[in-house]
Amino acid sequence: MAVKSDINIRMISKFTGILLMILTFFMAISAIWSWYYKETEALRAILMASGITFFSGLALFLITRKSDHRNIGKKEGYFIVTLTWLSISAFGALPFYLYHTIPSYTDAFFETISGFTTTGATVIIDIEGVSKGLLFWRSMTHWLGGMGIIVLTLAILPVLGVGGMQLFVAEAPGTTPSRLHPRIAETAKRLWGIYFMLTAAQTILLMLGDMSLFDALNHAFSTMGTGGFSTKNNSAIGFSPYIQYVLIFFMIMAGTNFSLHYFVLKGQLGKVLKNEEFRFYLSIMGIFTLVIASVIFLSSQFGFEKAFRDSLFQVVSIVTTTGFVSADYLQWEGSLWFLIFLLMFAGGCIGSTGGGIKMIRHLVLLKNVRLEFKRLIHPMAVIPVRVNGKTIPTEIIHNFLAFFMIYMLAIAVGSAVMAIIGLDFMSAVGATVATLGNVGPGIGSVGSIYNYAHVPYAGKWVLSFLMLLGRLELFTVLLLLSPSFYKK
Repeated sequence: MAVKSDINIRMISKFTGILLMILTFFMAISAIWSWYYKETEALRAILMASGITFFSGLALFLITRKSDHRNIGKKEGYFIVTLTWLSISAFGALPFYLYHTIPSYTDAFFETISGFTTTGATVIIDIEGVSKGLLFWRSMTHWLGGMGIIVLTLAILPVLGVGGMQLFVAEAPGTTPSRLHPRIAETAKRLWGIYFMLTAAQTILLMLGDMSLFDALNHAFSTMGTGGFSTKNNSAIGFSPYIQYVLIFFMIMAGTNFSLHYFVLKGQLGKVLKNEEFRFYLSIMGIFTLVIASVIFLSSQFGFEKAFRDSLFQVVSIVTTTGFVSADYLQWEGSLWFLIFLLMFAGGCIGSTGGGIKMIRHLVLLKNVRLEFKRLIHPMAVIPVRVNGKTIPTEIIHNFLAFFMIYMLAIAVGSAVMAIIGLDFMSAVGATVATLGNVGPGIGSVGSIYNYAHVPYAGKWVLSFLMLLGRLELFTVLLLLSPSFYKK
């Protein structure tokens, strides 16, 4: 018997078409840089890709224009978000492919989905030799993917109404819109407003450090999106201490729940300082930085400031899943890069642009473990898990446990598949953890100063799937693979 589905395919197609047309606008902005730097062939490739993307989106929209898109259900929400991220990556790869910067479409897709998911894993070897327009588009994918193109659409298309809530939840799991505004469109506008302000502030501060406008914008886009694409072959290694500290500060900001930024703007600093997840987030970074800096200082010729800065930069970059590097951590003692590897499982705060497991999940599960000991001693006592003074419902704890188990299972399966495809064990695990966590650099042959160019094509498609899986926090994608999802 065939499984019947109540999913509105026309609505999904219409919304996908709208998003592709919006994507064209940002793609065309990149063409301005190619025009400015007189890159004729790159300009032609970007404009051609923009045209293909726009007319494809327009065709989808016109074919399905009479479908009602105001009441988007949960199923449509999950479908739209997943297909949108795949679509923008497929079309976003065209500028690289048409200009032959990345002659293989597989590599071009890998680079683009790495950008949109803010992973920052690259296949480009000579980054400084790439067209300025394409470098800007590369960084733009981070900026759009960081806050989320769905959230952007909700901000500029309020006509979507209450149905937009399903899209918001599907793309930004764990973010509670009502914290900022009861109307989803207003929430999206405020989130993007804060995002834009922080990006502008970082751009200005980077330029004060003698960075060009072009480089400052690219690095601000990559930082606030927690992506890590740089315009330099050696990432942030050659930057001045001032530039590195600016990057550190804004990486921390990007990995912080954006609701807390809003509270700061409203003058409610007390809510930020009392937030348990934020304090846990800072504590993890502080402890690991001091441990790593102490070992580097005692075992090398570096002064304490250099040891501290390199340690802090790497810890913050990995925890926030940004992926910039200011030192080759694989050259450190084995125990130190192992600590860096452990941090790849951390993630930023919930409601941030950071990827990974997220700090709130670690905090809740650690509290639950601690309370389990008390429950064993006092089996009749009712001892709830509380965060910020509020009781965490049992179903949320179960959800977090399921997420953690699936996350570990995905790493095990992904690592096994990558090893079968041809990577050595360390590189297979490193690539899997780095892409699922949207970190970028891993360990082994995909470590801090290496890239993913050598990974076989089959492996790049597997890693691309892991990037999407991690960016949409597992459930949004995995639900589409469940047969029960398609039943009425």
